[in-house]
Amino acid sequence: MSTYLYSAVRTPFGRFNGALAGVRPDDLAAGVITALLERAPGLDPAQIGEVVWGNANGAGEENRNVGRMAALLAGLPTSVPGTTVNRLCGSSLDAAMIGSRTIETGDADVVLAGGVESMTRAPWVLPKPARGFPAGNVTAVSTTLGWRLVNERMPEEWTVSLGEANELLQEKYGVERERQDAFALRSHRLAAAAWDDGFYDDLVVPVEGLKRDEGIRADTSPEKLAALKPSFRPDGTITAGNASPLSDGASALLLGSAAAAGRIGLEPIARIAGRGAFALDPQDFGYAPVEAANRALARAGIGWDAVGAVELNEAFAVQSLVCVDAWGVDPEIVNTRGGAIAIGHPLGASGARVLGTLAKVLRERGERWGVAAICIGVGQGLAVVLENAGAGA
Repeated sequence: MSTYLYSAVRTPFGRFNGALAGVRPDDLAAGVITALLERAPGLDPAQIGEVVWGNANGAGEENRNVGRMAALLAGLPTSVPGTTVNRLCGSSLDAAMIGSRTIETGDADVVLAGGVESMTRAPWVLPKPARGFPAGNVTAVSTTLGWRLVNERMPEEWTVSLGEANELLQEKYGVERERQDAFALRSHRLAAAAWDDGFYDDLVVPVEGLKRDEGIRADTSPEKLAALKPSFRPDGTITAGNASPLSDGASALLLGSAAAAGRIGLEPIARIAGRGAFALDPQDFGYAPVEAANRALARAGIGWDAVGAVELNEAFAVQSLVCVDAWGVDPEIVNTRGGAIAIGHPLGASGARVLGTLAKVLRERGERWGVAAICIGVGQGLAVVLENAGAGA
């Protein structure tokens, strides 16, 4: 049995402390669930076998299983079960992979998958003291991004910041600053053009008056990007301009078996043909999508020569370029409608975004095979191969 993607929708991605700052993450998630169901009016929500939801934080308003909470807030029957997955940046792609396995094993016929993150609303946390009423000061730790409350038994090289890890990657593979900035410029220009062309009109639902991704800078230039100071090392290459921003947003996917088409009331748009996961040393996380994608392709029974489109989450320009170089694909088929450097990277929502975007790009370009991939902090990567349901086998 195969799993098919029937529909995809997301919010616009908001900037940190931007237009979506006032919206709780569980409400963001409920909103895209509602929008997804509105696109399948023939589907009885009670026939959804599972909600699988991704979230990387889980420390604030999205605590206590945000997948279940969002389903309830969206008005799904209480009989529809829900779970939350945390594989950091890959959480919602993992949710789609788990959902596809659930369908393929026959445990459910229709699964709603997706993810959410409000990096703006991520709370500060205080560790509990070993004993009551400590006399000294305590420090609140931000849960927005990266390591927190690190176990002292972790090797120091594993727990470097995400930015420092990518500076190490830059040193290893020699990706110069100018090339990173050029990649970032392309991301902004392609994302802006995609919105102007109407590509995202049926993939994105407005929230709180925000209709387009808030972080896209259509007016950026090589000169503006070159003027930015390095963010992690005084002599480094990574800047705020060639890395993805802190973001808020949610994404959702409607998955089902071939037999579910009649109940859903939609024709499938893509088949999940292969899945891959890979792990390596935590500081090398940016390179992990390379082997994850290779494994997904092997399971789909095809090679890179058959791939017509790639959606790779742009956590950093340097890690994206290293992956594209390693795959040996034509860079022009990668992120043809912009990437996370421009669009944004709300951690738990990005995997579902790249998968939904890939399905539409395959239809737009008339390509049969595509790869969606994402790097994940603490040394992991995920990838999914899609087959365009309209391209013919």
